[in-house]
Amino acid sequence: MIRHMVFLRFRDEVSEREKHALYERLEGLSSRLDGLVAFQSRRNLSVELPLVRGFLDMFWIDFADRAARDAYLADAEHQAIGAEIVARLDGGAEGVFVCDLEI
Repeated sequence: MIRHMVFLRFRDEVSEREKHALYERLEGLSSRLDGLVAFQSRRNLSVELPLVRGFLDMFWIDFADRAARDAYLADAEHQAIGAEIVARLDGGAEGVFVCDLEI
């Protein structure tokens, strides 16, 4: 199984409602992409703010395998949602950090 973790640094004016709507759309991909096992989003609660560097939001998706993750990455709807997320980040693409783990 692959856990695709995405850490985000949203601009201050992006509301929790906007974030939630984006996360719901990502989670909705599970209805049409095989191998998308689970979706979670959370707020970073770390008190080590200098090390957090503003990455206060995160989500992760569990995929059955690398092929399922790769299909998600190539999916046009995922790419469109990703572009909407990047447009709301502090620094654009500089406001996202991605990490994939085998679990």
